[in-house]
Amino acid sequence: MNLRLLLAFTKKELIQTLRDKRMRGLLFVAPVMQMTLFGFALSSDVRNVNIALYAAPSDQLSWEVAHRAESSGFFNLLPAPPGDPFEAVRSGKIDVALVAPAGGLDKAAGRGPAKLQVLIDASNSTRAQGVSGYLDNITRTIVAERFAAPADQTRLNLEPRVLYNPSLNTTRFMVPGVLALLLTLVTLTLTSNSITREKERGTFEMLISAPVGKGTLILGKSVPFIILGLMDLPLVLAVAYFGFNVPLMGHIWQLFVASSAFILCTVALGILLSSMAQNQQQAMLGSFLLIYPIQMLSGIIYPIENMPKALYWTTYFNPLRYFAILIRNIMLKGGDPGLFWPNVGSLLVLATFLLSLAWVKFSQTLN
Repeated sequence: MNLRLLLAFTKKELIQTLRDKRMRGLLFVAPVMQMTLFGFALSSDVRNVNIALYAAPSDQLSWEVAHRAESSGFFNLLPAPPGDPFEAVRSGKIDVALVAPAGGLDKAAGRGPAKLQVLIDASNSTRAQGVSGYLDNITRTIVAERFAAPADQTRLNLEPRVLYNPSLNTTRFMVPGVLALLLTLVTLTLTSNSITREKERGTFEMLISAPVGKGTLILGKSVPFIILGLMDLPLVLAVAYFGFNVPLMGHIWQLFVASSAFILCTVALGILLSSMAQNQQQAMLGSFLLIYPIQMLSGIIYPIENMPKALYWTTYFNPLRYFAILIRNIMLKGGDPGLFWPNVGSLLVLATFLLSLAWVKFSQTLN
C-alpha cells in the first residue's frame, strides 16, 4: 500500500467535501441543532392528558378525583363536552372521560364500594397504561384519607374501559406510525434525488433547453413519485393487516385522500431539497437529516404533548404530525369526521405552501 498516495487521496476528499458551505452546514451545524432539539423535545413521560368529568356539580367525591388529577400536573381538566362521553373521546376532544354512576359517586360510596367509570383512548397503549396508573394512585390516596381505609380495601374502584386497543398492544400503536414513516422515507428520498441525478448525469441542461414550460417540468418531477407513493400504500397496509393484525376501521377512501395530501407535502419537500442540492450526496444527506426532525416531532414515537411550548408550536409545520393523527384515527377509530377534515385541510395548506416554495426554488435553478 502506498501511504503517500492514500494520504493524498484522503486530503483531496476532505478538501473537496469541506469546501462546500452546504456540506459544512449538514455535517457540523445540523447534528448540533438536532441534538439540542431532541434533548428538549423527546420524553416518554405521560403529561398534558386532557380529562373531563361527567358528574353533577354536587357530587363532591367525583370532583375531588378530578381536581386531584389536575393538581398532579399530569392532567388538564377540561369542561365536559356535551353529549356522549364515548364520542368525545373518539373525536379527540378529550383523552380520558370520568363518568360518575347514576345518583353520584358520593351516594354510591355511602352504600358501599363505588365505581367510577374511566374511558381511556388507548390508541397509544403506553400513554393509556400511564393514565390508568396515575388515576389508580389518586383514588387510592383519596380512599385512605377520606375513609381511613387501607388502599387494598378501597371503597372507590376505577372501572376502566380501554377504547380502540383493549389488549393495550403496542403493535397497534406503532404499526400505523411506521406506515406513515415508510411513505415519508420513500417519497422524500426518491424525490430529493430527482433533480440532482439530472445534474450529475449532465442531462439537466437538456431539460432547461427543451421546449416545455416550468409547470410541465415540475409536474414531471412530482407526479411519478406521487404515484409511486400511492402504489406503496396498499402494500404496507396489507402487511399491517395480515402480518400484525392491525385493523382498518375507517373507509379506504379516507386513507387514500389523507395519503394523497401527505404525499403532496413530502414530494414538494423533496423537490425543494433537490433544487437546493448540487449533487446526490448532498440530497441524500439533506433528506436523511430532515427525516429525523420530521419523525421525532410528529408524535409517532414520543407524545408531542410532552414537548416544551416553543417546540410544540413547531409541530404544526410538520406534515407527518397531521398524517400520524389521520392514519391512527382511520385505522383504529373509524375515521371520525371531526378529526379527519381539519387534519386533511392542514395537510393541503402545508402542501400548497411547500409546493410554492419548491416552484420558486426550481424556477431559480432553471434560470
